[in-house]
Amino acid sequence: MQTIDNFNFAGKKAFVRVDFNVPLDENLHITDDTRIRAAIPTLKKILKDGGSVIIGSHLGRPKGPTDKYSLKHILPRVSELLGVDVQFADDCIGEETAAKAAALRPGEALLLENLRFYAEEEGKPRGLAEEASPEEVAEAKKAVKESQKQFTETLASYADVYVNDAFGTAHRAHASTALIADHFDADHKLFGYLLQNEIKAIEKVLNETQRPFTAIMGGSKVSSKIDIIKNLLDKVDNLILAGGMTYTFAKAYGGKIGKSIVEDDKLALAQEIVDLAKEKGVNLVLATDAKIADDFNNNAKSDFVPVKEIPDGWEGLDIGPESEKAFTEVIKNSKTILWNGPVGVFEFDNFDHGSRAVANAIVEATKKGAFSLIGGGDSVACINKFDLADEVSYVSTGGGALLEFIEGKVLPGIKAIRGY
Repeated sequence: MQTIDNFNFAGKKAFVRVDFNVPLDENLHITDDTRIRAAIPTLKKILKDGGSVIIGSHLGRPKGPTDKYSLKHILPRVSELLGVDVQFADDCIGEETAAKAAALRPGEALLLENLRFYAEEEGKPRGLAEEASPEEVAEAKKAVKESQKQFTETLASYADVYVNDAFGTAHRAHASTALIADHFDADHKLFGYLLQNEIKAIEKVLNETQRPFTAIMGGSKVSSKIDIIKNLLDKVDNLILAGGMTYTFAKAYGGKIGKSIVEDDKLALAQEIVDLAKEKGVNLVLATDAKIADDFNNNAKSDFVPVKEIPDGWEGLDIGPESEKAFTEVIKNSKTILWNGPVGVFEFDNFDHGSRAVANAIVEATKKGAFSLIGGGDSVACINKFDLADEVSYVSTGGGALLEFIEGKVLPGIKAIRGY
């Protein structure tokens, strides 16, 4: 398969799908440019070869063109990081955009406006009334799918080669992340460095596993993680389940959890996971104590109690010292580590101690030779808050894509290029 390293972009125009879906503040200033920086090596390689780039991305979930989600707000930062004066197209399709793409010379770059300003990017109909009949919904879906073909052809027509470097959207069969690849032959569609490295890191965890293999899964809901939890039970030696889902497990076994977050309809599922872990010989590690608060804010009154003895009116916002010791002991003795989801409300400085301890244990294990993969938006924000991103093996830019890949699902954005 063609790779970005052995492809010569000289004299070629490349349509590069990146993930510049970065957070903006109320003044539309970038608050975290990690995703932009992650794509820069791919873009620079193309320009250095003597090629030109047409950059396509989405930002947010717009329901049509809106200034709030315009990519013009990130243009200065893209130009600064890339080291060239990136041009901007006010639309991602249309005669003016086609003309700008056609006029690009070697070493030049063009950023297209938000691809999701068009319903055709996602292939989802918009503007349907809530009371729309099933027939009307079906008709609307058919119409947008038909126009999606033209939209995809237009994007493909700008370039000689297609490069997908957007791992964060690789699990979506959208126009620019998967369908567009059909318009390029096998030698003219390839992964960018970011996506290539993401695949390599995840496959190293799954297929070149050094043991013990430990997965740390945080998050508020068991239901949102159930597929990956069940999949991991066939792969890991140790599974640490923490975060908000802790209290669903505690309640499932008769614990008092105060006003902690809980999924009352998933108590049986929690028991099933415990039984499944025993059946498969997996060491399932759950929190035994918690740092609780009488309100959901950083300055709330706090205390430490057993996880099954949280008083009424209080809620668990972090793990306690016993759980911290148990978690870190397992992590430090691991050779392969996957971390998805903090173990407490790390955004509050007074409740980030558990997540910080987990991060430090992962760093310690990594220094001893373990391979550590951190993924999922909150985990990445967490490791960045503690300034430890450079001390683990790999920090993934994907959330949903990472989880689906680990679950064993075929990601459309990857299949479109390598066929599986």
